[in-house]
Amino acid sequence: MAGRSRKNARQSTEYPLRRQTAGRPGHRHLESRQTGLRMNGMMTSHFFALLGGYLLGSIPFGLILTRLSGAGDIRKIGSGNIGATNVLRTGRKGLAAATLLLDGGKGAAAALLAAYLGGWALALPAGIAAVIGHLFPVWLGFRGGKGVATGLGVLLATAWPVGLICCALWFAVARTIKISSAAALCAFAFAPLLALAVGGMGLGPPPLAQSHWQAAAAFMLIAVLVFIRHADNIARLRAGTESRIGTRS
Repeated sequence: MAGRSRKNARQSTEYPLRRQTAGRPGHRHLESRQTGLRMNGMMTSHFFALLGGYLLGSIPFGLILTRLSGAGDIRKIGSGNIGATNVLRTGRKGLAAATLLLDGGKGAAAALLAAYLGGWALALPAGIAAVIGHLFPVWLGFRGGKGVATGLGVLLATAWPVGLICCALWFAVARTIKISSAAALCAFAFAPLLALAVGGMGLGPPPLAQSHWQAAAAFMLIAVLVFIRHADNIARLRAGTESRIGTRS
C-alpha cells in the first residue's frame, strides 16, 4: 500500500509538469515550426513533381523522330498534330509505333518517377502535369498533341487495371470504326467511372486502391483536357467528315 501511494504521488506530480511543459510558448512555437517545415517540404515536393512532369511531358517525340528519320516536320503533314496518329500518315508504321510508345512512356515515367522520389501522393499530380506538357509544350510555342498516349501512360502507371481496360476499349473501337479520335474519346470518357468501380474494390496501385475518389477526379481532369483538345475532331465526327486511321489528310 505504501509503495502504491508513493507511485500515485509521483504520477500526480509528473503529469502536471508534462501538461505545463506542453503548454509552454516555446513548445508551441517548436510544434508550429515543425508543422511549417513539413508544409514547406510538401509544397516543394509538389512543385518539383509538377515541373518535372510538365517538362518530361513536353518532349515532342513525334516531331523529333520524324525529323531524325528524314520524314520532315510532322507539323506540316496531315493534321499538323505531333502525335502517333498523325505520324502514321507519313506511311511509316514503325515510326508511329515508336511515337506511341514514347508518348505513353513519358506519361508513365512522370508518374512513377514522382512516386519513387516523393511517394504515391505525387504520382497523379505529376501525371496530370505530363499530359499538360504534351498538350502545351513550352518548346513548340505551347502547341502540342492531344494527350491520348500520354494520358493512357498515366493511367497505366497509377491505375493499371483502369489503364488496361481503357487501352482495350480504345483498340476495340479503333479496330471497329477506324477512327482514332472516337476511340480515344470513348476510352477517356469511361476512365473516371472505371476508377470508382475498380478502386472501390481495393484493386490496383495505391493511387487507385487507397484513394479511388481522388484518382477518379484526376482522370476526369485528364479526360476534360483530352476532350478540349479534340474539339475540332468532335465537330468533324458530328459532321461525318472525320478522317480514318492511316489516311492522309
